[in-house]
Amino acid sequence: MPIKQNDPKALAKFTGSLVRRAQQRHVAIWLSEVSAEITSVQYAALEILQATPGVNQRQLGDELDVDRSTIADLVARMVRNGLIERTDDPDDKRSYVLYLTADGKKQLALLRPRVEEVERVLTAALTARESRELRRLLSALLPPQV
Repeated sequence: MPIKQNDPKALAKFTGSLVRRAQQRHVAIWLSEVSAEITSVQYAALEILQATPGVNQRQLGDELDVDRSTIADLVARMVRNGLIERTDDPDDKRSYVLYLTADGKKQLALLRPRVEEVERVLTAALTARESRELRRLLSALLPPQV
């Protein structure tokens, strides 16, 4: 039996379709609640740099689970926008270490409550236990981090 066009229930048996639709919902909520200028990946980078100032670009890419060209573009954009600063790594002259700028710290503090609101809106139909279980199950779909 063919799948009816525009029938979201027909695709509900496919995990990938559900993940894609959930991601689309996340992006829509992010744009309305958080920022059209700072993406969720950029926000995650700000959080990582707040927790571990001075990590190098490769380590940040590993933490964000993005490839080398993506992290290079992301860092360049964030440097251009004044959110982070990039300096030579004193231990490896071929590498850069990254720090939040004063504006990056300010943006992180401003955005954090909005990001928490995205989480609340996105999981409003779930109990706290179901939210934890959803995060556990989604994490199980990802390859283990080395």
